[in-house]
Amino acid sequence: MKISATVQNSEGQHRVTLRTNDNVHGLAIPSRPTGFGSSANGGELLFLALATCYCNDIYREAAKRELKVEQVEVEVEGEFGAEGEPARNVTYRAKVTAQASAAQIRELMSHTDRVAEIQNTLRVETPVILSGIEVVTV
Repeated sequence: MKISATVQNSEGQHRVTLRTNDNVHGLAIPSRPTGFGSSANGGELLFLALATCYCNDIYREAAKRELKVEQVEVEVEGEFGAEGEPARNVTYRAKVTAQASAAQIRELMSHTDRVAEIQNTLRVETPVILSGIEVVTV
């Protein structure tokens, strides 16, 4: 599976394009009030990625067990310090409502935490490489 995210930004314009293989769609995130940049910061989007991954994976793993999940709530929080410092104290809580026993739901939630790809990506050192720079002068 090949995934990409693209941001195009200029004064008053902020466009987000997401792609997984051939599935392309946009995400509505407005510009900052100043007109430049995104109204959502990278930390918020990183934590959204963690919450979204766990939510989607709960449904995926429940389907494998033939469990009917009715609702998922995930809240991720953490702290960022000075510029350039990585996040710390990142934690998340989840609430799952399903047509299953409490033990089945608890096991589903624990298993999903172990297989959630974004969580596992952040739990190990993953190199992030700036692979290209293009400069345009005006």
